[in-house]
Amino acid sequence: MSDEKKPGLFSRLFGRGKGEDAPQPDKDEAEDIARAPLPDLPAGDAAMSPNAAPRPMDFDAQDVPEETAFDEEAALKAEVAAERALAEAEAAEPSEAVEVSPPAKPAEVDEIPAVIDEDLTDLDPGPPETTPEWIEEHAGKTAAAPEPAKKSWLQRLSTGLKRSSDQLTGNLAAVFTKKKLDQATLDELEDILIQADLGMDTATTITEALARDRFDKEISVEDVRRVLAAEIEKVLEPVAQPLVIDAGKKPFVILMAGVNGSGKTTTIGKLAQKFSADGKKVMLAAGDTFRAAAIEQLQIWGDRTNTPVVTRPAGSDASGLAFDAVTEARAAGSDILIIDTAGRLQNRDELMAELEKIIRVIKKVDDSAPHAVLLTLDATTGQNALNQAEIFHKRAGVTGLVMTKLDGTARGGILVAIARKFGLPVHYIGVGEGVDDLESFAAKDFAEAIAGKE
Repeated sequence: MSDEKKPGLFSRLFGRGKGEDAPQPDKDEAEDIARAPLPDLPAGDAAMSPNAAPRPMDFDAQDVPEETAFDEEAALKAEVAAERALAEAEAAEPSEAVEVSPPAKPAEVDEIPAVIDEDLTDLDPGPPETTPEWIEEHAGKTAAAPEPAKKSWLQRLSTGLKRSSDQLTGNLAAVFTKKKLDQATLDELEDILIQADLGMDTATTITEALARDRFDKEISVEDVRRVLAAEIEKVLEPVAQPLVIDAGKKPFVILMAGVNGSGKTTTIGKLAQKFSADGKKVMLAAGDTFRAAAIEQLQIWGDRTNTPVVTRPAGSDASGLAFDAVTEARAAGSDILIIDTAGRLQNRDELMAELEKIIRVIKKVDDSAPHAVLLTLDATTGQNALNQAEIFHKRAGVTGLVMTKLDGTARGGILVAIARKFGLPVHYIGVGEGVDDLESFAAKDFAEAIAGKE
């Protein structure tokens, strides 16, 4: 017998050998191999059936290097022998079938409380206020958290003017470091007051008052604040006049004017709220027909205050709307009619002429109207507000002022300069966005707040 190893069954069947010159079976031999019965396999071993799909880990012996190739026939016989041995062992000592119980059915929800109650009977129930009975009994009876105390108008005013007072008093503290008042300190004080937009005349009056009473004497920042508050009050007292609604004028027509962004429409809404709260029957007119947002804004205020609003499509003639509004307010028996107007720059002659036309048209319905022309001034504009007050007063016959946005600037002193120069009544001032942040002007309160007087 030759020492050369004979190719295995599968190698001979599929032509696989150890080299390209390996003997290949002829046709008759291949047919004999194909008809030859396979070794006995255990029943149900699908993996070893002739039609079984290749195993995922099967690989081609040709891909294996020659030194690592193995005898496939020997491996197959070993595997079959192992399977037969295992089958004979199982047949000799059959094991009892293990019955697998199905998973336990989850307990019904209504069964859970009983189990919990049984298991937790001996536990500490905790404080009584944690029990369901106590919560149900006291539900809604617990004391509500106290609401924050509502600030008074003086407190809101002081808060609103804080930026103005902080800048002014901070500069005063930096200057008055000496114990005695001298001329150099007075000169510095005058510069500070002018920078605070109080105006040249007011600044001179205050420094003269200090020089007359305290020159070369010991003085503190608190002393300067007291003098400052007293002098500002003297200037503001004559112009601190409330808006008086003449009941004999029905409707009492108020025309609002001012530059863009000065707060006219918002001020109208706040005034409507106040007048309605006083029992007055109010009507509004959306005369700012150039800005659709202004019409919608006024309608919102009308809804809040249950106040009717006369409107026309954006772009309509403002004077025609004013005419219709006065007519409708008179027919409805309204006590007060407030007419909004479009914002306009005081240096635009054609826009100021349009405002004059609105006033002339209103007089065609009521020759005494408008009964009040209120100019809203934005405190943040500083010295420009002086020019606005002058031009609007000349062209539109302004009868009173509303100073807005005092809480958003450190230039609140401009109100003092305007009051001293023009003497126009100051009816209202605003220090915030809320309805309560627009109040009648009080000279003493304003003077003390802006001077930072405690």
